[in-house]
Amino acid sequence: MLYVVGTPIRNLDDITLRALAVLKSVDLIAAEDTRHSGNLLRHFEIRKPLVSYHEHNEAMRTAELSERLAAGENIALITDASTD
Repeated sequence: MLYVVGTPIRNLDDITLRALAVLKSVDLIAAEDTRHSGNLLRHFEIRKPLVSYHEHNEAMRTAELSERLAAGENIALITDASTD
């Protein structure tokens, strides 16, 4: 299953409990900016594989993520900062 997860803009503690639960439960996290997302994951001690997914690798990465989803993996897609 693919989850689209909103992340806080400034204050990392503004993330929702549901977002944290999803990030802790998935097999893989795809992120627009792995540096920003890595900070978020470290802050909440979430240790999951993290891959980049942005406009420059979208075509290549979409095929890979689609295959993983078809194989039954759960993936969270997060952007740099989408909620405040």
